[in-house]
Formats: sequence, structure tokens, C-alpha cells
Amino acid sequence: MVDMKLELVVIPVSDVDRAKAFYTDKIGFIADHDQTVGDEMRFVQLTPPGSACSIAIGRGIVEGAPGSVRRLQMVVADIEAAHAELLARGADVSDVRDLGWGRFVFFADPDGNKWALQQLPPRG
Repeated sequence: MVDMKLELVVIPVSDVDRAKAFYTDKIGFIADHDQTVGDEMRFVQLTPPGSACSIAIGRGIVEGAPGSVRRLQMVVADIEAAHAELLARGADVSDVRDLGWGRFVFFADPDGNKWALQQLPPRG
């Protein structure tokens, strides 16, 4: 089987600058690329720390409605540390929730695109 690596997920947003500030300042993503190509297109690539997969936001790059993405999920080694860091950055996040198949923290971007952070349960 040929390896297939998911490396980019496009997130629809209504205000690119507001979304970029949210993901970098409040959530801690790294701003990799911000390119405007004429009046109709702007491509911004942001990567969660330690991730091989990035997100893209922009203008003229996605057809979905802002806020329509649900339950994108990132895995962290320590949910308590991640929760504390997001709170320190001023992010509006849920309390840590233990759901049996992992411990979670939930948040949404300014448009309502929904995210989850998960700490996997111990194996074995």
C-alpha cells in the first residue's frame, strides 16, 4: 500500500486576520505561510506545535461556510498541561472532561469551528 499522509486541512473562516490571531495567540499554532495572490485569494498556513499536519485559512481557498467544521481533534501527552497553557493564553476552553476513551478539552474558534484536544488513555 502506498503511504498517504494527511498534511493540510482547510478551515473556513469569515475574517482571516481574526482567525490567524486566534490560532497563533490563543492556541499557539505556528504561522508558516501567509500569501496574498491578488484581491480574490489569500492563503495562510498554520501548524500546531509538534504536528505533521497543518491547517489553512484564507480567502478564495475553501467553499464551506465559516464555522461549519466540527470536531477536529489533536492528541496531547498531558491534557492538564495543555489546558493550563490554553487558559494562560486567554483561550476560552472547556474544563478537562474524562470520557472513558480519553480525557478531553474542547474549544471553538471565533467562527464556531469546533476542536477537541485528547489525552489518550493508558494502553494495556
